[in-house]
Amino acid sequence: MINLLLCYGISKCNLMYYFFREEQIMNASVAIQVLPSVTDEDEVIRIVDEVIAYIKSTGLNYYVGPCETSIEGDYDELMEIVKNCQLVAAKAGCPAINTYVKISFKPEGDVLTIAKKVTKYHQ
Repeated sequence: MINLLLCYGISKCNLMYYFFREEQIMNASVAIQVLPSVTDEDEVIRIVDEVIAYIKSTGLNYYVGPCETSIEGDYDELMEIVKNCQLVAAKAGCPAINTYVKISFKPEGDVLTIAKKVTKYHQ
């Protein structure tokens, strides 16, 4: 089952999307911020949108925030996704990419889920 939570903040810029699959077991989560080295704002948005579309295509739980996207899943799979985010941005025409990644990893169990962290603030 897929659930979608739309969260509206003060402005349209704060519109956040959160997709999650309730049955999935996760031992890691990452927060990734991809910053394309381009000067045109529309081009930045286009490239970031392509990266987010790739993340969505993985089928994992993810949450798009105004500054980064959080993804939950298996540690090894998430590291591959982080790598592929760089390749997607490059393929989209980005000449250089700066990426910041935060990792939460619990080898012997589930990490605290996105749903547990943020749902109470968006009801």
